[in-house]
Parts: sequence; structure tokens; C-alpha cells
Amino acid sequence: MSRNDELPHAPSRRLMLKGAALAAGALAIAPTPATASPKAAPFVNPLVRRRADPYIHRHTDGHYYFTATVPEYDRIVLRRSRTLNGLAAAAESVIWTKHATGVMGAHIWAPEIHRIGGKWYAYFASAPAESIWDIRIWVLENANPDPFHGTWEEKGQLRTAWETFSLDATTFTHRGTRYLAWAQHEPGMDNNTALWLSRMANPWTLTGPQIRLSTPEYDWETVGYKVNEGPAVIARNGRLFLSYSASATDWHYCMGLLTVDANADLMDPANWSKSPTPVFTSNDTTGQYGPGHNCFTVAEDGRRDVLVYHARQYKEITGDPLDDPNRHTRIQPLGWHPDGTPDFGVPVADTVKESV
Repeated sequence: MSRNDELPHAPSRRLMLKGAALAAGALAIAPTPATASPKAAPFVNPLVRRRADPYIHRHTDGHYYFTATVPEYDRIVLRRSRTLNGLAAAAESVIWTKHATGVMGAHIWAPEIHRIGGKWYAYFASAPAESIWDIRIWVLENANPDPFHGTWEEKGQLRTAWETFSLDATTFTHRGTRYLAWAQHEPGMDNNTALWLSRMANPWTLTGPQIRLSTPEYDWETVGYKVNEGPAVIARNGRLFLSYSASATDWHYCMGLLTVDANADLMDPANWSKSPTPVFTSNDTTGQYGPGHNCFTVAEDGRRDVLVYHARQYKEITGDPLDDPNRHTRIQPLGWHPDGTPDFGVPVADTVKESV
């Protein structure tokens, strides 16, 4: 997820408070500003323009690896930087391109890159060139230590219980077990997509039951389309929090939240609770609309949680929102409420103006 695919766990609140107090004392007695700890640079926003459904993996080599959906829906791209802000200007490489015909030939959406068992894996959604809405989940594998080199081998379709519209796969481990969360339409259900969870036999194969975690039910989840999609997981404060996105991909797009106790059986839907209200929405004051399809990472200090997501800078869209290319990748601090639940805040205002 953030540092690797084992869900990150934060240091205890007592240790964090103690560390903050010690740091404050050190600053108070510092004889000159030169000896004070350097302040972290403020985040640049938008971080990467025209890159939707962003995913950032912080690897043990000290780099952040970034991938996202490109507006042409035709390829998977990758960037690398030692800092989050550095991703803005980092060189971008194409690591895989859609097929001219047949499967994996259209709608290359929402790639994620994960390091599992000493290999790199890319999860993404795509459809056949001849049937562009028959979207399914696919997996690539690269054994090279450097994902910019080596060969990205096509492991094939990640098979779920049904041959239906499915996308937005993310994988994580919890207490030694690897899971896949994704969005899919269930036959007979009055929705576009619900959220699903399954254990994995290997990075491209599910095993055991596949459980429904959430289906669109509230008004804010059903504007334009009845959608739950884009799951992302973070472990903190004795719980796992699964954020997701809902409604159409215009300014109504927003984020919801599921929660489960870290000691509970993740495969029992009854153990998960759902927020009845969205946790992250469009904001007229900051001028950001349709925030969603997020992931989580950590800042360079390895402690501060960071929310990664996309949004547009305007509310009104002409035509199909999927044809509008201006969903930009953004990052901002993720806070925490006193009760230990995530505080998403509001999508922050731009720090960088678009050049004319």
C-alpha cells in the first residue's frame, strides 16, 4: 500500500507525542536557525496533470513509484522519484501498451504497481478492442529488480466469480494473508459495481469465497451511476480502513469509508461498518471537484500519512466525463480524529497555476 504491500502501522500515539515534544525542545534551544531540523517542503498541487486514478508505491529502495490512468486509455506509464514532489517533473516511461486487437485492447484503466515476493506486479482493467465495455482485471509480472527494465509478462485475466464488468483491483496483506479488493457488477443486483474482497492463492489467482463488502445504497453513492469502486486500504489504530469512490465521475464523485477491527475476520461482511455520509467531497472554496480514486502513502519521514487522489479544477463538464482529460493527481496530508479514524479534510486548493 504505502511503504510496501504489508499494511503500514503507525508508531504509538504516546511515542509520537513524546517525539514531537523532544523535537520542539530541540528547536527552542537551537543557537541558530541553521541547526534546526529542516521543514518538509509543502506539497505541490496538482502533482501530476492529466493523470487519473493515481497509485504511489513507496519502495524499500527509497523511491516513490507512480502510475495512473492516462487520458488516451491506451498504455501503462511509470515514474520514479525520491520525493513525492519530485514525481511532478520525473521522467515518465511506458512499460506496457494495449493490444491492437483482442483482449487488453481498450480502456486501460487504474493501474497499480506492487512488489510481491521479489517481483513487480501491475494490476489494471481493460477490455477487448472489439467490445470496449467488457472490462475485466488483468495482471502483469516483471522479475527484474528495476520495474523500468526487464520484461512485463502478461499473466492473464484475474478470474473472479462472474464474467461481468470488473475493475480497480488493489492488493494488500494483513497478518500474513494476501487479499484482493476490487469493484464488480454482481448479476441480478441493481447497481453498476459493488466492492468485493477475496484471499489470494498467488498474485494473479483468487482462492476461497468472494465477499461483498459494500453496494451503493445512499443517495451520494448513486448520482448518475450506482457505483462503489476504487478501494484503498490503510491500517491504523487497531483498525483497517477501506476508502472507496462513489457515483458518476463528474463533480458528484466522492469518497466513502468502510472500517473493520484489525482482530476481526476480514472475510465476514458483518464485521465491516460503513460510514453513512461521504468522507471526501467536491469543494467550491478550494475549487476542486470530483475528488476520488485514492490511495495512501507516507511522507519522506516515513511517519506522516499522505492522501493521494485525483480531482478536476472545474465543476461543469461538456459531454461524457470520461472524455474529459483533466483529472489531475493531487496529494495532501491525511489527518486523524481523536477517536482514531481518518480525517480526510477537504481537497486542498492548487499551489501551482496552469501555465498559459
